[in-house]
Amino acid sequence: MAKVDVLEKYCKSCGLCIDVCPKKILAIGDKTNQKGYFTVACKDQEKCIGCALCATVCPDVAIEVYK
Repeated sequence: MAKVDVLEKYCKSCGLCIDVCPKKILAIGDKTNQKGYFTVACKDQEKCIGCALCATVCPDVAIEVYK
């Protein structure tokens, strides 16, 4: 099963990963990082298909996808 891991200290909440996710399992969370940005969180790991589109479009390299 695939797993999405958001590296919160690098996330700036640009939302590109949210837009590109085919399963729509990413959303802006309610936790802030050290820089004050609300970070992206995975709503449902079980639905992740491991396509890694989110990691590919992330300009801050803040997402890792494990298969």
